[in-house]
Amino acid sequence: MARAIQLSLDNVLSGTGGPFAAVIVKDGAIIAEGVNRVTETNDPTAHAEVLAIREACAKLKAFSLAGCEIYTSCEPCPMCLGAIYWAHLGCIHYGNVASDASQIGFDDSFIYREFEKAFPERQIPMVPMMREQALTAFRAWQEKRNKTPY
Repeated sequence: MARAIQLSLDNVLSGTGGPFAAVIVKDGAIIAEGVNRVTETNDPTAHAEVLAIREACAKLKAFSLAGCEIYTSCEPCPMCLGAIYWAHLGCIHYGNVASDASQIGFDDSFIYREFEKAFPERQIPMVPMMREQALTAFRAWQEKRNKTPY
């Protein structure tokens, strides 16, 4: 955790990104690190946790990080939490909590509230279309014998 906290501070002091960092550990050793690069790369998905997951997966040549743990300087946002679950990380260790982030302008509580709303009530419209055509890919996946489930 100390490494994640130091990386988050270094990222702020260097002027390259926000006050967030994450490290992924396997068997007691750091295998990947990430810091917030949203503004530097103009990529809203360039959060520390996501970048650390990408690096760890590339290093391990695997899409599953089962057996690894993540240490993040702040409680993960909804996007990062989803990525952590998809990566199958075994444990999330975090420093700051979401309310700490909210106090400095990083408030993602509205996203959690949006999840609870029916589609027509959400701030960004969700419009269903062409479901039958879209289902053809799902059917093909379901019938595929040599698929790699994840």
